Amino acid sequence: MMEKIEELTDKRRVVASGGGQEQIKKQHDKGKLTARERLDLLLDKNSFNEMGTYREHGCKDFGVEKKIHPGDSVVTGHGLIDGRKVFVFAQDFTVFGGSLSLVAGEKIVRIMDLAYQNGAPVIGLLDSGGARIREGVDSLVGYGEIFTRNTLYSGVIPQISVVMGPCAGGAVYSPAITDFVFMVKGTAQMFITGPQVIKAVTGEEVSLEALGGAETHSKESGNCHFVAADDQECLKMVRRLLSFLPASNREVPCGSWLEGAEKELLADEILEIVPEEPNRGYDMKKIASMLVDEGDYLEVQEKFAPNLITAFARLGGKVVGLLAQQPAYLAGVIDCDASDKGARFVRFCDAFNIPIVTLVDVPGYMPGKDEEYKGIIRHGAKLLYAYAEATVPKVSVIIRKAYGGAYIVMSSNSLRGDVNFAWPSAEIAVMGPDGAVNIIYRKEIEAATDPAQEKKRLVEEYRNKFANPYVAASKGYIDDVIDPRETRRKIIAALMMLEKKAVKNPAKKHGNIPL
Repeated sequence: MMEKIEELTDKRRVVASGGGQEQIKKQHDKGKLTARERLDLLLDKNSFNEMGTYREHGCKDFGVEKKIHPGDSVVTGHGLIDGRKVFVFAQDFTVFGGSLSLVAGEKIVRIMDLAYQNGAPVIGLLDSGGARIREGVDSLVGYGEIFTRNTLYSGVIPQISVVMGPCAGGAVYSPAITDFVFMVKGTAQMFITGPQVIKAVTGEEVSLEALGGAETHSKESGNCHFVAADDQECLKMVRRLLSFLPASNREVPCGSWLEGAEKELLADEILEIVPEEPNRGYDMKKIASMLVDEGDYLEVQEKFAPNLITAFARLGGKVVGLLAQQPAYLAGVIDCDASDKGARFVRFCDAFNIPIVTLVDVPGYMPGKDEEYKGIIRHGAKLLYAYAEATVPKVSVIIRKAYGGAYIVMSSNSLRGDVNFAWPSAEIAVMGPDGAVNIIYRKEIEAATDPAQEKKRLVEEYRNKFANPYVAASKGYIDDVIDPRETRRKIIAALMMLEKKAVKNPAKKHGNIPL
């Protein structure tokens, strides 16, 4: 028996060595950890249980049959994060450059199936040169099987992609389907075609980092939700995100109600955040940090479409999804990118039973030819569709402006918003008082002795008569006009009231969101 145990130990030593010490050194020299080092940091200590440890590829061509490594190019298994079960796979760049073989694809698919069957998140650590060319169509089939499960399990279990090295060609469509994408600055790349191909086709020269680096995807394309400085920070961020998420769509969000939270008043400081002048900007994050537990929230896609804030937070001990306009950037206007960002976040929250809290200060949709050409009608409809479709508790607070269609889309009463509050500073109207007066009273202003003074008077009259929140409240569109210092306790009380909400949409195969 001892001989067999020693043989087993030797085999495991070979498996643990990846592609060998030379390849491990190259990985470290690039500032990257190995697949197993990454799993050790991601998971609770000594909780990893490997599966498919001795799987070997079956390629018999191009001399690859002489390069068989137990486990092939991906490490798969299950473990714990903060005591909660997760399923994981980590591509091993030290073995065939992490390239996907048929066997590697089968290992990943097995883990995804187990995650689905057991109602637990699946996390993929991606670091791969792409499909294994020597295996031809077999490796492509592996990707197809992964994409299928990404799609089928979407909205059932959280799926997280952590890009820690190259992820190119067709391989990028797996993270694109998953719920959240992390990227490591300087080492992670995602692109369909590389710089050489682009230069050959278009003549344009572009660096790899500018084409598919973390900064590009977090700011420009919106493909990346979180950026980390290195592998260590990235894996800590993944652990933090999971602390806000349920294990599957069969669970409710984490946390228990904090005793007395629904009675807490905020400090007078909140009264000073919103300027008296309606056209002056301010930082909505100051309000958000005062509302949520311990001022702590995790912002999602912070650098993409910053005119809309999306974040996970806790209110009274319970996890919520928070959406808010950011008046400090583009006045908080809704554009194409903000619509996509918000719609995706709302639909994730709805799929996983996370209540949605919306802070509104929106002057409207972004005007202009560029946005119209980009499809603001279609993109804006996505956000509207997502809010209307969502059946989780939805609570909104209109902080200041809520004009036109943008008022409707932001969790309004008519889009099945459950509870709608407004601050006394709220203005709810088809358009801003200034624009409305220019249209309604154009002739009167032109004929006035002092047009500027007459316009000022009419704007104030319009604001008091039509745009103030009490008008909307009198018609039942706003449930209460509240003291800003009551905001936290009012939201928490509303969420507690809605905790057992049970609403079902009409029976159908699925809707047809305007993609």
